[in-house]
Formats: sequence, C-alpha cells, structure tokens
Amino acid sequence: MNLSVKDNALKNSIIICYMPAYNSEPLMEKVIRDIPPETMEILNTVLVIDDGSSDGTADLARRLEKEFPKISLIQHSVNRGYGGVQKTAFDWTLENNGDVAVMLHSDGQYPPEYLKPMLIPFEKGADVVGGSRILFGDMRAGGMSGTRYYGTIWLNALENLVFRRKLTSYHSGYKAYSREALEKIPYRSYSDTFNFDSEMLVGAIRAGLNIEEIPIPTIHGEGFSSLKPVPYGLSVLRTVARYIFGRI
Repeated sequence: MNLSVKDNALKNSIIICYMPAYNSEPLMEKVIRDIPPETMEILNTVLVIDDGSSDGTADLARRLEKEFPKISLIQHSVNRGYGGVQKTAFDWTLENNGDVAVMLHSDGQYPPEYLKPMLIPFEKGADVVGGSRILFGDMRAGGMSGTRYYGTIWLNALENLVFRRKLTSYHSGYKAYSREALEKIPYRSYSDTFNFDSEMLVGAIRAGLNIEEIPIPTIHGEGFSSLKPVPYGLSVLRTVARYIFGRI
C-alpha cells in the first residue's frame, strides 16, 4: 500500500489491534506474520482474545508472544460469541487508555496489510472506520457466493433507506473505532452474536458519529467464515426493526 500516515498522529495515539480467536490455531499464525513490519511498529498492542477455544489457539498466541512482544492474550473460559469478544476488547481498550481499536480477524478473511489504511481516516476526524468490499470491486470475484452477494446488496440498500445514510457496506468485519466512539456507543447492551457489528453502526448513527469507509478486497473461501447468511440476514432485519421503533 502506498498510503501514508502522519507520524506524529500515530506516535501520539495508543492503537490497539484486537483479534477475535475461536479455534484459530490453523490460520492465526499466518495472519499475524502477514502484518507488515511498519504497521506492527505503530501498533501498541495486538490483543488476541481466545474465546473458549478447544484447540491450541492460546498456546500458539503464547509462542508468538515471544517473537512479537506486542501480542497480549486474554482467554475466555467459555465461548462468549463474536460480540462478546469485542466487548472484552473494548473494555480492555478503555481501561488501558487506548485511542483507537481496530479489529483483525484471525482467520485471514481480512488482509493485514490494510490495517494501516484503516487508521488514516482518524486523522481527519473519523470516529468509526469500516472496510468496504463494494468500494474495491465486484465481491463475487473474491469468491463470495451469489446468495451472500445479492443478500448484502439488498440489505445495504434497505439500511441506507432506513438510516438515511449512503454507506456502501454495513456488514464488513473490518472495523475500527475511536475512543470517543467506544465511550458514546452503549456496546455493552448489544448482542453477543455476529450481528454485533450492525448494532455498533446503529449506535454510531444514533450518536451522530462520523463514519468513514475504505476499500478492501473480498476474500471468501472454505474455512474463512462460519456465518450463516439466512439467519444473519434475519438478525439484521430485526436490528433495523428495533431501530425504527426506537429500541436500539
């Protein structure tokens, strides 16, 4: 990536990269090693949150910690879910004076080389940054199925209509939040499911926060995502309905 970030802006910020990890032993090491050295340099902490894994995810994180001292491990004794992991990450960020929290999935679905571009919008006042596959190009070229593709397009259109926004992606898992966003969005009251990201965007909209997007490539394939499109789509519709009736 040829994008640059102002050195002073980064040096004066505490940046936390948090990684949800559930039975991630086969894929997580490559993801961490693929974080560019110049990006690893500006990160203060790579927070691996083992969400009650039954494999060697935690042991892997401990081994990598010897090579990458910025890695810090948190273990959940039981699985708390995708949203539950992020609540832990946000609490940790606030308790440790973090300025920005950026999520990197441990399964390789989102490329680590885009971590640095995800931070750039914060220089210009962004509160929430999302990676948009639509801005990058045709998501089907990256392996997204027709069901997910058309479902994503339809849900985005519906959400823009309801929320009166012009976002291209409501359902990307590449997200970053400023400290102000974490303080203003009532994330602890949200679900522990995959719908957590959508609820966070609704919370950001309700709070009048500045939401920005950057283009990211689509990486879909076997082993990358356990999300089931139909139940997820229905949960998004419930979130939209809750927004309409003022319940979120």
